[in-house]
Formats: sequence, C-alpha cells, structure tokens
Amino acid sequence: MPRIHRIPAMSTALLLAAAGAMLPCVALASQEVVVTQKNKAFSTPTLALHVGDKVTFRNEDVFVHNIFSLTDAMPFDLGTYPQGQAKSITFAKPGKFQIECAIHPEMQLTVNVAP
Repeated sequence: MPRIHRIPAMSTALLLAAAGAMLPCVALASQEVVVTQKNKAFSTPTLALHVGDKVTFRNEDVFVHNIFSLTDAMPFDLGTYPQGQAKSITFAKPGKFQIECAIHPEMQLTVNVAP
C-alpha cells in the first residue's frame, strides 16, 4: 500500500505565504493628464484619477490663468501663468476636488481621485 504524506494545515499556510512573498509586486504606475485652457475654458469638465496621478494645466489662451482649489482634502493655488506655460499638481489624497481659475470664475473642473 502506498504511503500518503499529509501536510499539516499550518505548514500549508506557511508554504502559501512564502510562495506569495516570492511573487513580484506589481505597482500601478501613476499617470499624467494634460488639461488645456483655451477660450477661458478647461479642455474637459471632469477627470477621474487615482492617488499619485499628476495633472498638468497648459495655458493655450492669450489670457493669464490662476488655477486653484479650496477643497479641504488638499487645497492648492498654482499661481498666475501666461500663454505657453504650464503648471502641475500631483493628487496625493483621494476625494472630489473642485478646481477653478481665480481670474475667470466660469472656468470650473471637477477631479475625482480614487485611492
């Protein structure tokens, strides 16, 4: 009669944990999204991002812009910049961000950042 070897439950759990530790970790790469400003408007009204993603605001208008957000999770003000220049922000926290131009209040953008 063949001999059957049984692995105790605790040993099985340890083997599975060790095997999992040897698998390569896959990190999600953050992305960069470019939002242009032209005719006193953002190129999109909404964005869906993940924590760590960066948004670059590129001014293609003949006007200066000043992009800011007063959202509690991460308020910011990118300052004023003219045509041909760009400013960036990396979203380090999840949440819903209302973004505006301090000079042109009709310019509004909603950014939803997932964990």
